[in-house]
Amino acid sequence: MEIVKGYVEEIVFRNVDNGYCVIYVNANDNLLTAVGNFPPIEEGEYLEMKGEYVQNKKFGEQFNVSECKIVSPDSLESVCKYLASGLFYGVGEVTARNIVDAFGVQALDVIEKYPNKVAQIKGLSLKKAMAIHEAYVVHKEQQATIVYLQNFEISLNLALKIYKKYGDGTKRIIEKNPYQMVEDVEGVGFITADKIALNMGFDQFSRFRVSAAIGHVLREGANKNGHTYLLREEIVREVCRLLKMDSKEYSFMVESIILDNVVMGKIIIVNNDGEEKVMLTKMYENENGIAKSIADMMLGAEPMDLNFDVDIRDFQKSHNITLHEGQIEAVKNCVKYGVNVITGGPGTGKTTIIKCIIYLLKKQYAKVLLCAPTGRASKRLAEATGEDAKTIHRLLDLDFTGGKGHFNYNEDTRLNADVVIVDEVSMCDEYVFYALVRAIKKGARLILVGDKDQLPSVGAGNILSDIISCDVIPVNYLTQIYRQSDDSLIIENAHKVNRGLMPTIDNRSKDFFFDAQADTQIMLKNCIDLTTKRLPAFAKISPKDIQVLCPMKKGILGVENINVEMQKALNPPSPEKGEIRSGSNIFRVGDKIIHTVNNYQMEWVSPYGVSGSGVFNGDIGYIIEVNKSQPSMKVEFDDGKIATYKHENFDELALAYAISIHKSQGSEFPAVIITVSGGNPFLMTRNLLYTAITRAKSFVVIEGSKESVAKMVKNDYTAKRNTLLCDFIKENCKKVGIE
Repeated sequence: MEIVKGYVEEIVFRNVDNGYCVIYVNANDNLLTAVGNFPPIEEGEYLEMKGEYVQNKKFGEQFNVSECKIVSPDSLESVCKYLASGLFYGVGEVTARNIVDAFGVQALDVIEKYPNKVAQIKGLSLKKAMAIHEAYVVHKEQQATIVYLQNFEISLNLALKIYKKYGDGTKRIIEKNPYQMVEDVEGVGFITADKIALNMGFDQFSRFRVSAAIGHVLREGANKNGHTYLLREEIVREVCRLLKMDSKEYSFMVESIILDNVVMGKIIIVNNDGEEKVMLTKMYENENGIAKSIADMMLGAEPMDLNFDVDIRDFQKSHNITLHEGQIEAVKNCVKYGVNVITGGPGTGKTTIIKCIIYLLKKQYAKVLLCAPTGRASKRLAEATGEDAKTIHRLLDLDFTGGKGHFNYNEDTRLNADVVIVDEVSMCDEYVFYALVRAIKKGARLILVGDKDQLPSVGAGNILSDIISCDVIPVNYLTQIYRQSDDSLIIENAHKVNRGLMPTIDNRSKDFFFDAQADTQIMLKNCIDLTTKRLPAFAKISPKDIQVLCPMKKGILGVENINVEMQKALNPPSPEKGEIRSGSNIFRVGDKIIHTVNNYQMEWVSPYGVSGSGVFNGDIGYIIEVNKSQPSMKVEFDDGKIATYKHENFDELALAYAISIHKSQGSEFPAVIITVSGGNPFLMTRNLLYTAITRAKSFVVIEGSKESVAKMVKNDYTAKRNTLLCDFIKENCKKVGIE
């Protein structure tokens, strides 16, 4: 075993999950290649490595590292290189040399302990000396903390996230209560925190542990199934199962800790329909807050003096269209009541009604704001209406000034709007929707537009369905199909599937095709061939305009496997393309990607100089730049915003040549390829197939067997979501005299 010391000249490759690196190390002016698992190192840092030299057939001699630690540089040259490495803002080669000339190999010790002495060097102010001192201390503390966290087999990515949250207090917080990370840090689940806690010697029956398990069960219900509450007895049962405790022996203890959490304000128990329904406090505040806001809007909408018959006639004439009776009734309701719902499938005239409403309101000089849950959906709304439309987050002006996210438009600073129109409401989760309704001023109207038969939101809740079900809010159902050319089958087949009928798949139309195939390997090959050759040639479109939609994530025809194979075909490796590995993913310049969680703090810029924060679940874009040495990626999204991802955020990205049908909600693509094969009956549903078909603007190709399509059409299973919004709306409306 040999010991080698030297500074990091270049990081050639780094796996951000396990810390495996290939680096060039300058050891006494000899450049060597070192490979192995390293602590969180940066270029310019000084390392002490134990290992042995090996001969690699492809890359020649390498130093295979078995142990490595970051140490203080022990020569004048190495100290100078370290200081000038870029780790310290404003310190270049000249300043580094001046510091080393003044303090020799003790320069770093002086920077840490006596920054005032550094300020005595010519050209260095006390302010700059303190900045160098702080950068050094923070960097040193960060490294020590991350090494500490990695002892618990936490990935480098996750360790960086934890440190970013807690800073130099990380070790103290974790030693006190590692379960706190579950609530505070995105990506730290109960299982990870529990493993750390048990390794640290926490009692398996600790109240910290049981309390964390209760929160975990509630959050899992929300994140995986969209539930906003669980029954009390269900929580007790799930906690005992999770912690491997005998339910008969320990149910009383779990019950008592549930009550402790109620006292601490973490959860709320609602007695409803003779059952005890347990909610995270935030979920309760969201649902009850939405209900109260809706009741207030229903009661307080200011009347409008409109000449409906004349104004609607003028609209029809100016737009050369004829509204049918149901559409006219919907328009009248939307300006009559405080809250209205317009629901219908594709081609039923929802956009036409929105345009008519805007036309009528503008004649009254009313201020109208349009929004949708996602960037893609808001862009579609703007294109369809010719009006400005924003995401809900942009409309409410999401802001992270001070490090904590908040909406600048809220209950204290209301939106300047007489009417707010929200499209694709089925995609809204409760957090975002509550933020919106509490920012609408008194007397204003809210118009909700969506398709009740679409999949519910990825996040918790079932906003559109619950509002419709409460039987208090006026609902305008649109059933007649208007937008359909004679030789188009997309809209017709979508409605057939929604009604439980087999779609027409005779391949006689110009836009709806069925590729009959039962063999999954051949289906995979066909998906690639359709994307790279057949559809681009037939439809005169780019492969970028084609989206593969899958019911499942796993398996040969799952999202993950198709993405691997599509990447090989559409964006193979090349010396000209930077790439970086994160877990099982390889991200490469030119790759199509999707953002998989809501990150409200992610900063972005646009080509037009606009900047902001917030990248959201379902946003799709392309990788335009990769930096391997300082692991980062630049992604340009479809709406033009460019975000830079550091390695702690790589796990928020996934390849998007294929995406799940759930992730496609609110999006529209020129062409979609839908994979339909045998799978879990809870996934292979009519609702899922309907949603997939409605994502296509111009072309649909179903890849699968007739038997599999028929099974999906017949399967009308819809997963029930536990929510209380409907009940809360009824209660709050009753309080103000609306029933």
